[in-house]
Amino acid sequence: MIPPVDLVVPVKVLTLAKSRLRAGRADGAAAHRRLVLAVTMDTIAAAAAAPGVRKVLAICSDPVATAVLREHGVPVVADEPDAGLNAALRHGARQLLAADPAAVTGALQADLPALRPAELSAAVAAALAAFGAAGRAFCPDRAGTGSTLLLAAPGVDLDPRFGAGSARAHAESGAVPLNGPWPSLRCDVDTEADLAQAARLGLGPRTTAALAGTRRAS
Repeated sequence: MIPPVDLVVPVKVLTLAKSRLRAGRADGAAAHRRLVLAVTMDTIAAAAAAPGVRKVLAICSDPVATAVLREHGVPVVADEPDAGLNAALRHGARQLLAADPAAVTGALQADLPALRPAELSAAVAAALAAFGAAGRAFCPDRAGTGSTLLLAAPGVDLDPRFGAGSARAHAESGAVPLNGPWPSLRCDVDTEADLAQAARLGLGPRTTAALAGTRRAS
């Protein structure tokens, strides 16, 4: 029997999120916040639509983002104790495991606006087949240095190690790298060049609308 897969997605305070992307754009702070929220919502919507994914839990303490997420039916847990990305992911994983200890738990980055549900589903299936002794697997980003997805087998500590050089950190911790043909899962967006690459793959509807609104206002 294939276990259910539950994911936690970290959502940063909008005013602090994606500073490198903001530096590459000239459309103002409010437009940047709208873009970041649109990217987040497209990522979560795609993840929730992926076959095999049962639940997507957002970890978020931004009041605007929390309200929008809940309006769209996304469960949200406050970022406690607000001690950084990996602490937030551990907090979310504990919430998921408390609800169902038999589930596969995972962490998905929130900056994947071109994410295709079928690609995430394929990566999840690959992880279920590839869990090594550590019971964990991860998907490297497009550059091969970061990570966009981390999964842990039922009963296994997620042990997230996101941040600079996370692909190496996850591999050194025993997690199995997943290297399938999933460009939309690998295309995280930190810079204007990343956003352009995601656009070539095909952006989600909210990100597309946010960018179109920016162009009309400029």
